Amino acid sequence: MIPVSRREFLERAGLASAAAAAGLQAPSALARETDGSEERTAHSDSDGESRRERAFRIRVNAAIEERAVPIPRHATNRDEALYPNGIGNHTKDLPHDSIGEVDPTEYRKLLNAIESGDPADFDAIRLGGTVKLANPQGGLAFTMQGSDSGQLSIPPAPALASAERAAEMVEDYWMALLRDVPFSQYGKESISTAAIGELNRLPGFTGPKIRGQVTPESLFRGTSPGDLIGPFISQFLLLPVRFGAINLTQKYNTYAPHLDYLTDFRSWLACQNGQGPFAVNVIAGTSYIKNGRDLGAYDHVDYLGQSTVTALLWLLRNGTPFNPGNPYLSSVNQGSGPTFGNQHIFALMYEASIRASRAVFFQKWQVHRTLRPEAFGGLVHNTIARVVDYPLHRDVLDSEAVSRVFSKYGSYLLPLNDPEGCPQHPAYAAQHAATQGAQVTALKAFFDESAVMPNPVMPSDDGQSLLPYTATQLTVGGELNKLASNVSVGRDIEGLHWRSDAWQGLLLGEAAAISVLRDQSRMYNESFSGFTFTSFEGNPVTV
Repeated sequence: MIPVSRREFLERAGLASAAAAAGLQAPSALARETDGSEERTAHSDSDGESRRERAFRIRVNAAIEERAVPIPRHATNRDEALYPNGIGNHTKDLPHDSIGEVDPTEYRKLLNAIESGDPADFDAIRLGGTVKLANPQGGLAFTMQGSDSGQLSIPPAPALASAERAAEMVEDYWMALLRDVPFSQYGKESISTAAIGELNRLPGFTGPKIRGQVTPESLFRGTSPGDLIGPFISQFLLLPVRFGAINLTQKYNTYAPHLDYLTDFRSWLACQNGQGPFAVNVIAGTSYIKNGRDLGAYDHVDYLGQSTVTALLWLLRNGTPFNPGNPYLSSVNQGSGPTFGNQHIFALMYEASIRASRAVFFQKWQVHRTLRPEAFGGLVHNTIARVVDYPLHRDVLDSEAVSRVFSKYGSYLLPLNDPEGCPQHPAYAAQHAATQGAQVTALKAFFDESAVMPNPVMPSDDGQSLLPYTATQLTVGGELNKLASNVSVGRDIEGLHWRSDAWQGLLLGEAAAISVLRDQSRMYNESFSGFTFTSFEGNPVTV
C-alpha cells in the first residue's frame, strides 16, 4: 500500500491551495486556458511575468486533472489469502525449505515492508542467499507527468488452480521444448504439431487463434492487429539500420542450442533461495533471430527500449511518413524539432517507458506479487512426484508437454533459457511488455501506421541470411505491434513469464503512454488537434 496518496501528496505540496489562490479554472476549462489567443501572446511580455504565470497554470491544471483520474480498485486473484504457505506468490530470494516452500516469517516481513513502505523494513528481511530483491520500492515513486502508478490498473492474474493458469503453463512447457525449432518450421515437424494439438484441447487457453483454432501461423504469437500477418519476427528486428555513422546488420549473439537450465531440483531450489553465483550462457555465434532461443537470447540482455530505438532509427532513416495529426505536415515554411520532430519522439519514448516501469512495479510488488512460471514448475514437479499434493488443475498435470519434459530431463521442472532463472521481482505484469507497450504507443502516435513496409524479409532457417517475403503486405502499425509482442512473448519463451503477463503489460504500458501524451498535449504553441492511432486491442485512440 502507498504510504502517501496522490491526493495527500498534492495537498502537502501546496498545489491545491496554490491553484485556488491563483484563481485557476476547473480542469474542464483547460482547453480554453491553453488555446486562447491572449495566452499565445503572453510569452512576449518583456518582463516574462505573464509567461511564468502561464507555465504555472499549465502545470497546476495538469496536476488537478491528473488528480481527478479515479483511483481504481486493485483486485487480486486472492491466492495470497487462499494459500498461507505462499505457493501462489513470488517468494524468490527468500529462504525456502527442502521442498521449495518459503519461510513464512520472512514472507510476512516482506508483506509488512510493502505495507509500510519504510526502506528500513525492506532491509530487515533475511534473504536466502546473496541475490537481492529487485526494487520493491520502484512502484512507490511518484511521477510529475502522466497518471500516477496507483491510478493505473490491470485485472487479477489467473489464479493458481485455474484452467487458464494451467494452459499458460502448458504453453510455457511447449515453448521450452521448441526453443531450437525455426519459427518457419512450426506445423512442419512433430513437436510443434503436438503443441498445436494440445493447446487446441485446452479450454483455458487464451492465445490467438485463426477461425477458432491454434495454427502454425498463430502459435506463440500475440493478439494485436498485425501479429498474425507475415513472418513470426517483426521487420524491425530483421532489417538493417543505421546508428549515426554505424551501419548495423541485425545479427545477434545467440545461445548454444539444446542447453537449458534449472532442470534438476537441487539447482532449482538454490535458485529460489537466491544462492548464486550462477553459470553464464554459452554464446554460439551470431544469427538473425530465427527461433525461440535466439529471441530469448536477445531479450535476456537487451537494454530498456533497445528494439524500439532500433525501430525508430529505421523509421526515420527510411522516410516513414509522420502521423497525420503532426501539425508540421501542413506548415508552409517551418520544420519540426524539439516539438513534433526527431528529438521529441526520442525523449517521449523514454518519458513514457519510465512511467510504465514504475506502474508495472507497483502492480508487481504493491498489488499482485504473482509467482513466476519457474516456481510453478516446482509445484508441478512436487505434485506429480507425490512429494506434496498442490491444488493444480489437471490440464497441466496431465499435459503431454510435461511428460515430454520428464522424458528429456528426468524432472517435471520448467526448463529455463538462462542459468539464473527469472528476475528477482514478481511476474505480473511483465516489465519488458510494459516498456514495449509504452514505447510502441509513442511510435504509433508519431508515425503513420498505414505506411507499407518496403521489401519485407524473413530469416533463413540457419539464421545466416535474410530471404524476401512476398506473401502479404506488411504495415508499420502491424509490425510495431508485432515488435511489442515479439519482445513480450519472448520472455515467455525464456521461461520467465506467462502469456497474461505479456498482454496485460502491453496494455498497462499503453495506458501510461497515453497519459503522458495527454499531459503533453496542453503544452504546445502549435495548433494541434491530437494524434490518432490504433490501440493494441484494435480500437482507435485520439490523444
